[in-house]
Amino acid sequence: MTSTDTTNESTSPPSPPPAEITYSGQYSINPMAEASFGRLCSRLPSVLGRIARMAWRIDRAAVIVLMSCKVAAGVAAAVLLTGTAHTMQALLDTSGTVSQRLHQALPALVVVALAAGLARVCSAVSQYAECRLTPQVNADADIALVEAVLNVEASALATDGFSDRQEAAEMGVIRTHVMITDASRFLSALVKLVTACGVLSVLHPLMFPLLVLTVVPTGLGALLSARVDYEVHYGNIRDRNVKGMTRWWATTPKYADEVRANSMIGYLSFWYRCLSHRITRRTLTAAPRTLRINLTAALIGGVCLTTTWAGLAWLTSTGRIPLAIGATAVVAVQTTLAALNQLVTNGAAVFHTSLYLTDMQAFLDHAATCTPQRGTVETTPPLRDKTVEPAPRRGVVRVSAPVQEIRLEDVVYRYPGKDKPAVDGISLTLRRGEILAIVGDNGAGKSTLTRLLTGIYLADKGRVTWNGIDLAEVDPDSVWECTALVPQIFAQWPLRARENVTLGQPRTHDDAAVWEAIDAVGMREAIEELPDGLDTLLAREVFGGAELSGGQWQRIACSRALYRKPPLLILDEPTSQMDPRGEHDMFEEVKAIAGDRITVMVTHRLENTKIADRILVTQHGRVIEQGRYDELVHTGGTFAELLALSNDR
Repeated sequence: MTSTDTTNESTSPPSPPPAEITYSGQYSINPMAEASFGRLCSRLPSVLGRIARMAWRIDRAAVIVLMSCKVAAGVAAAVLLTGTAHTMQALLDTSGTVSQRLHQALPALVVVALAAGLARVCSAVSQYAECRLTPQVNADADIALVEAVLNVEASALATDGFSDRQEAAEMGVIRTHVMITDASRFLSALVKLVTACGVLSVLHPLMFPLLVLTVVPTGLGALLSARVDYEVHYGNIRDRNVKGMTRWWATTPKYADEVRANSMIGYLSFWYRCLSHRITRRTLTAAPRTLRINLTAALIGGVCLTTTWAGLAWLTSTGRIPLAIGATAVVAVQTTLAALNQLVTNGAAVFHTSLYLTDMQAFLDHAATCTPQRGTVETTPPLRDKTVEPAPRRGVVRVSAPVQEIRLEDVVYRYPGKDKPAVDGISLTLRRGEILAIVGDNGAGKSTLTRLLTGIYLADKGRVTWNGIDLAEVDPDSVWECTALVPQIFAQWPLRARENVTLGQPRTHDDAAVWEAIDAVGMREAIEELPDGLDTLLAREVFGGAELSGGQWQRIACSRALYRKPPLLILDEPTSQMDPRGEHDMFEEVKAIAGDRITVMVTHRLENTKIADRILVTQHGRVIEQGRYDELVHTGGTFAELLALSNDR
């Protein structure tokens, strides 16, 4: 290393830490920050009702079994305490011999044994019901979350906080693993408490209020601790979201070369440590508060418990209750106290879970507002405020092939949170059999224009029509059934090679059409060399899977579009990773099939636009030039300038 290199290294600035991510709006405020203790407690019935409705919808038989077991267990607990009282009276009766007392206590002992056995059977059966319900509820919540994200308008994905709210909802899905168990234990404790308190109140009415005093501090402490824990969770949502994304990019084998060749290992490790320490620091900062809450609750609860036992001793020693009843009261107090502690502990757990379930439900509700509504729409809707109305109403009219004409009429589209439109007043007509090329600088609105053509986005102003029908009035599924898109960033699905071409939508019962699409992009030899041909899983990370090169993956992405044989074919930089032979073959195929469809091609390789019938040059969301290749080359405009720059490389 030279002295200059040494000097530069010593004066290099340190690696920057991750930015503190903040934003304003309704989701930047912790919903529980201002909630009172009474409000927290009042949430429990509604939460239990929500859990019950979820479980009832999924498996009614399991819910009936679970509830029956809880009631039966409560009855068994009451019988157990009553039998214990009769047993104590018989055993402590000094008027008879030991054998006489045992004989007298035998029926009560049998009842106690049967009640204990019934309680154990109920516990086993209720655990079986929980094991049936838990995976089904978890799967249902997980599926609901994924389907909610899949069905929202594409524009909603770009709104502030959507990803963070999704991350918070993911935690709600995770918590459903313990939701049924917590609710079941809470109900079990509640039933046992009611039965035990009934027996205890019969023994002496003063015992119950003393026991309530014992567990109130514990309950208050548990709920306040849950609130602190959720506060930490809420504060960490943004950092945990970024951390998860960083972890995925850093550890995915597909990006291992870039990470190593660009010396990113050290910085990624530093970045990940910083995020981890920031999350941990928030947790540790809250630990003293939790400790103070728990110590205070334990101290007050201990004083109340001592008072309860002292009261029981006083009632027995002063003869206010017989010795046998006092002995039974000891068992009843222990049973009731255990039930109360279980009620408070699991009630706090249910409340804790409810915070995350609320996040999940809030996200699902928000996603529902972002999901296209079907029905009559205004023919000329005003420019929408997307922070108020993220999802426009969609129509129910269906379009079908052939698509003879697509027309844009003074179309404007602005992304959520942006001041300037991405597409600004474009008018355009495309006809069947035409190849249209769209070129321009990065950020000129080319990809946004293709999303408007396909109805992925609806225009804020103006109209996009297919065969004269406004896309705002059309069922979007019918539009997408007539569309095939090769995007710039295409998915490398962990599916078999066959499904990577058909996308799970086979057109025939054999593979002839699949091989036709594969041949069109020159991938037959590569597919045949895979271990299981079309049945090979294209995921190297999975045991038995295989991997393709970047160019081969792009050919597969193109084969998907060709396999669909769509009325509208959109190619967004379709050959950027292909070799010259693959690129040539691809465009020859595009020319061969162009007569039956409308073809739109977005590219920075301007030589490829020679196959187009018309070329659009866009800038700042507007069309600044259009014409055939030969015309634009000689006009001396932007297209000619970009072509000269590309040839000068």
